[in-house]
Amino acid sequence: MVDLGASGMGAAAALVLGAIGLALTYGPRQAALFVVGGALGISLYHAAFGFTSAWRVFITEGRGRGLRVQMVLLALAVVLFFPALASGTLFGNEVSGLIAPAGLGVMAGAFMFGIGMQLGGGCASGTLFTAGGGNARMLITLLFFIIGSVLGTVHFDWWAGLPSLPPTALWQPFGAGGGIALSLAIFAAIAALTVWVERRRNGALETAPASPRTGIARWLRGPWPLVAGAVALVLLNFLTLALAGRPWGITSAFALWGAKLAQIIGIDPTAWAYWQRPGNAEALQASLFADITTVMNFGIIAGAMLAASLAGRFAPSLRIPLRSVIAAVIGGLLLGYGARIAYGCNIGAYFSGIASGSLHGYLWAIAAFAGNILGVAMRPRFFTEGRPSRADG
Repeated sequence: MVDLGASGMGAAAALVLGAIGLALTYGPRQAALFVVGGALGISLYHAAFGFTSAWRVFITEGRGRGLRVQMVLLALAVVLFFPALASGTLFGNEVSGLIAPAGLGVMAGAFMFGIGMQLGGGCASGTLFTAGGGNARMLITLLFFIIGSVLGTVHFDWWAGLPSLPPTALWQPFGAGGGIALSLAIFAAIAALTVWVERRRNGALETAPASPRTGIARWLRGPWPLVAGAVALVLLNFLTLALAGRPWGITSAFALWGAKLAQIIGIDPTAWAYWQRPGNAEALQASLFADITTVMNFGIIAGAMLAASLAGRFAPSLRIPLRSVIAAVIGGLLLGYGARIAYGCNIGAYFSGIASGSLHGYLWAIAAFAGNILGVAMRPRFFTEGRPSRADG
């Protein structure tokens, strides 16, 4: 018998009742996407699948296990996604990738996002799953992530007007098979580089820590193997593609939440060109629960809360050092602003962008990694450093 506690019972009730309510009000697809979000939250938390911590450990210690698992994640994704995107249909439904222009705006935004990852203590997915898991500091990061996202919409058209290559996916010039082969070669080269760096700096490759649980208990309460988390994220993203017609994204919802809050306090975001674009204008007028990304984000938070309760780790604390609060504010603003002008975050641009074959996803990864290097150098001003924990997204 698993003791969920009050938080776990509340999270489970939110997932069940939320799915029922969405099914009755907005249809079964929206309910299914909410449940997929819940499964993503559970997977992220139980696997402690952090993009931020994996990059920081490689930068500071030369340990590349987390980065190699990210390459596994991307490899599985392109094998699944490219054939569907090249054909334009999946299970009889039209699908399209997250493919955006690759230019100076992406470079600048991803670089800001990279700094924000290290100061804010997480990426987009990391902010959601650690906040849902009870990390009170990440609520501060999330608040300013939303504010930064709104500010990014104010200047979005200026950044979008900077020089860039047209939206291009690898499967367009090379076909699905050629695009997959090229992508796998890139991922293999990156993985090989991490192996070389790790052996050179540490003498041997890091092994996965032993789990305190085995069998069913491990899958219910965690921690999961990192590779299992990667497989779960790919399959759930592919399910998102099938249900929503496009891959998983996170941060467009933050901009929408902020714009709606701006309306409440008397600011009119419809005067900004971003909210006059097709799709954005309609989203601003509609209910939040009609927005796919919002519904999935709510699911991620509830799923992470449930996972934290199952793991016996849901214990929020408001004792946050002032310097850490300041870092969360600065990091959140950089995360939000950077994600908006770079056409996405570590999920929408890096994971789903590269899964879509988009060149902007690769450019995003390079610029964001450079930003992480600067962000890591800035961290001692705000934190007492140690090995990354589950709290690092």
